[in-house]
Amino acid sequence: MDLQDMRETYGLGELLEGQVDADPVKQFGVWLAQAAEAGLHEPNAMVLATVGGDNSPSARIVLLKGLDERGFVFYTNQQSHKADDLAANPACALVFPWHAMERQVRVEGTATKLPTAEVDAYFASRPRGSQLGAWASQQSQPVDSREELDLQYESYERQWPEGTEISTPYFWGGYRIAPTTIEFWQGRTGRLHDRLQYKRSGASWQLQRLQP
Repeated sequence: MDLQDMRETYGLGELLEGQVDADPVKQFGVWLAQAAEAGLHEPNAMVLATVGGDNSPSARIVLLKGLDERGFVFYTNQQSHKADDLAANPACALVFPWHAMERQVRVEGTATKLPTAEVDAYFASRPRGSQLGAWASQQSQPVDSREELDLQYESYERQWPEGTEISTPYFWGGYRIAPTTIEFWQGRTGRLHDRLQYKRSGASWQLQRLQP
């Protein structure tokens, strides 16, 4: 495999100022819907990048589970690595890599914890297996074996038999990322890609084109 010879020619679309909404959150909603309609696998998957208290960067994929004018929502164990990072430094970034459509969206902003009522409502909507998994996993902590992890899961299966209501773990919650910058990227021929960046200015957004 020669990495230098791995190339793709882009040209599925274009991204012009006259084609986008003045509100980048609404524009994101349009692109997300198009990604879903195109059959992309988990179009709500996003890379979350954080920086911890020791200034070390970290990135991982999480799932977008809410979107409105206030920002982008995801849920996680609040004793995890990402939660520790956000507690030390709430500034973070997201990337939505929609390669099949030659698109990506970059988001920069600040994360805040969601209120308990909102977290409980979402947790109650999750499949039973996901609820039990949230209890069973001490996320980001070492575990001796897969068997030990499975035993932890089985212990919670016995605690909450089929048909019983599973409570929200005390260590589980969600975050809303209020965006300050949102950039839309569309691949173009000759690597002269379209990049439109929205930056928040008070209560409004300023749109500008960036060179690729």
